[in-house]
Amino acid sequence: MHRSQLGGFIIDCRTDDIEAASAFWGAALGMQPGPGSEPGQPGYAGYARPHNGLNIEVQAVAHESRVHLDIETDDIEAEVARLERLGAKRIKAVRDWVVMEAPTGQRFCIVPAFRENFLKEANVWE
Repeated sequence: MHRSQLGGFIIDCRTDDIEAASAFWGAALGMQPGPGSEPGQPGYAGYARPHNGLNIEVQAVAHESRVHLDIETDDIEAEVARLERLGAKRIKAVRDWVVMEAPTGQRFCIVPAFRENFLKEANVWE
């Protein structure tokens, strides 16, 4: 048995100026700077989490700009296997998360659980 739920949205920006990208998206979304999921890591800028705890951050990338979502889980391998059974493909492992691709082509990440509501609100999978 494991749990998972939507963790947040990452705004992938092909940019050399993560601060400017972060300033734009923060102003556009009405969000204040905050720690994000990768404190101290270059290429990431986070925002203070809203009441629902979703992680919203900007990430500098080399590929085309896009938005991707994160699914948080208490068992990375079990969640990856569940999603593979649904038709997703594992693309690569990065530190403590896995990049996947949906059958419809969108990339998304499976990340370790971090939200305070995780045990209370996450889906339970057998």
